[in-house]
This record gives sequence, C-alpha cells and structure tokens, in this order.
Amino acid sequence: MDCYRRRHVAVVVTAIQLERLRRRRASRRRFWVHPVIAQRQERGQFWALYQNLRAHEDHFFAYMRMSISSFDELLGLLESRLMHQDTFMRDSIPPVERLVITLRYLGTGQSLASLHFSFLIGKSTASVIIRETCVAIWNALHAAVMGQPQKEQWQEIADVFMQTCQFPNCAGAIDGKHIRIKKPVRTGSQFYNYKKYFSFVLFAMCDANYSFRYIDVGSYGSRSDSAVFAHSEFGKLLHDKALDLPENTALPGTTSPAMPFVFVADEAFALGENLMRPYSSRGLSLARRVFNYRLTRARRVVECAFGILANKWRFLHTPIHLKLETAISAVKAACVLHNFVRARDGFNFEDSLTHSLHSHRPSVVRGHRQGAAVREQFTAYFMSPHGALPWQLDSI
Repeated sequence: MDCYRRRHVAVVVTAIQLERLRRRRASRRRFWVHPVIAQRQERGQFWALYQNLRAHEDHFFAYMRMSISSFDELLGLLESRLMHQDTFMRDSIPPVERLVITLRYLGTGQSLASLHFSFLIGKSTASVIIRETCVAIWNALHAAVMGQPQKEQWQEIADVFMQTCQFPNCAGAIDGKHIRIKKPVRTGSQFYNYKKYFSFVLFAMCDANYSFRYIDVGSYGSRSDSAVFAHSEFGKLLHDKALDLPENTALPGTTSPAMPFVFVADEAFALGENLMRPYSSRGLSLARRVFNYRLTRARRVVECAFGILANKWRFLHTPIHLKLETAISAVKAACVLHNFVRARDGFNFEDSLTHSLHSHRPSVVRGHRQGAAVREQFTAYFMSPHGALPWQLDSI
C-alpha cells in the first residue's frame, strides 16, 4: 500500500513539474521587440502626426485637447520628470511622446490595445507610461493650479459667486461623483455602488469659474457623499475651522447679523454652520422654495465643472480599465489639467451640458441647530428688498 502511495505521489509531482515547464516555455518571449512595433519611429502615430499637427492649431487642439502654447508649457514642466535613460539595447521613449500618449488616452479613453496598435508600443509599456505621466502631471501642477486658498482668495471666490450666482458669502460648491471602473481585485463589494456597478468617488469643491479648488479621489463607491466628505482632508479642515475663511460679515445691503462664509451642496450633505444644503421638498413655504432656487443656482457650477471635465477628458465616459492606483492617478491628472487648460484656453460651455459622471443617491443626514439658524438667515435675506432677485418668484 505504501509503495502504491509513493508511486502515485511521484506521478503527481512529475505531472506538476512537466506542466510548469510547459508554461515557462509558452511564456518565453518569441521576440525581443515584436515585429508589429519594431518600426515605431517610422510608422507610429506620434512620429507620423506630431510635426504635422503643430502646423495646424485647430487640429492640434482637437488631438491634444489643448493649444500648442499650453502643451509646450506643460511639456516644459514635465520633461525632466519623464526623461528616461537610453540603454545599449534600445532608445528610451522621449518625454514628448510619453505626454502625447497619455493625453491621447485621457482625451479619448481608448484601450491599451488601441494605443498599442496606434503608437506601436507594448500594452504594458502604454500602461506604465500612463501611470508615470499622470503622477508627474499631478506632482507638477497640483500646487500651482489647485493650492489651498488663503483668506484673500476666499474673498475673491465669494465675490465672483455673488456676481455670477447672486449668492453672498459663498466660498465654493461641493459635490461627489462616481467614476466607473472595473472591479479591483480582492475588494469584495467595497467599490460596488447603489447603481449596481463598480466605482470610486471623486469629491470636489469648485469656485464660480468652474475650477476645482480641492479634490479627494478614490473613496469606495459604496460610501455616501456625506461620509466621503467627513473623512476627506477638506471636511476635517472645515470641521476644525482651519480653512482660513474670512471673518463673518453682514450680507450686502445689511449691517447685521454677521454671517459666516459657506459652501453650498445638495441634500446628500449634512447641514452645518459653513455648509448649506436645500430644504426638504415636502411642504415648502414660498421663502424656502426661493432659498432652494438660489442655492441651486450657486451649486450648479460644480455640476458644470464635472461636465466640462468629462467632455474634455473623455476616458471618464467609459469604465476605466486600469489598475486602481493608475485609475486614481489618471482622474487626479485630469482634474489638474482641467484647471491648467481652463486658465489658458478657456472652455466650450456646451461641453458642460451633459456628462457621464453619476451623482450619489441622496441620503438622509441631519444637520445641527447652528446650521439651521444660518440657513434661516439666508432664507429671510433672499426675501428682503436687499437680497431678492427680480425674477426669483417667476423661476420657482
């Protein structure tokens, strides 16, 4: 019996070893450089198009999603970060080509296989280039285009909100959006949201010029907006009153009371002294309906900002088929590129009308009494001669 068992074990071990040998032989590379991509510098899309595109500004903008001057400025900031050494076996891919490949991915959302055949690079190489370039873009631009505002800058943001949205003492609009992804490995249902697909959350605060002033990327798709906000750095700073907001000031045309500067949000967020959300839709008085209308006029700028973001960087229109860390880096890069290009090239407002980033499901969250008192003061002001708009009653 023991002899039979030993013989059986030996057969099994031999079979396992043979299978491992077969897999090693099958996985061996047949080519050092595959013939399909061997002529990258003769037939690859970058080498075939780049110089021709630079001769035509409109085509360059359509391809790169930015002007030539903006591209050159961005390349200057990234060149040293994207430089790789040549080796004895092959030349490295230059920074300008790496940037073009990444912008093309962000601007179209085409698959790694499509990039492989278009630019004649390996699919794994394309993935590495996107990851490294997106990290470099974030590191190079974040402090310059998305630094935390100081007291004077908060006041400037509030002034623009007052001019464009007629909401006084408003320091920003906040919202959270789902970014659709493929299921990350070994994560269970953490990223599975109520819309029944996998996602992580992009939480953002933007100003009235549709620029992002703060983002938090990567929270589980199963989390509510209120939970994401509470655990974000921005939420903690606001809770601790560490955002360096201006001192409380009276609303325009009045002398008292001194009102705090606030952020506007939808009903998924909890009411607070510095965070305004609409009243519940049940049994609203005329004054509360006016408040909801005025708040929505200010809050819509963050929706428009998401629309502009998604329609320029169209990889956000489809599920992101990258590793989770790379997908998060790509979204962060798109957000700082949004600010970078917005400040230099402007935007087409029609791009903001539709987008594929989905809002969270509204949830029941409670505020506190101080926040309710502030909201009542705003409500009364919007019905007063100093704060009313001529068309607000017609709009509700």
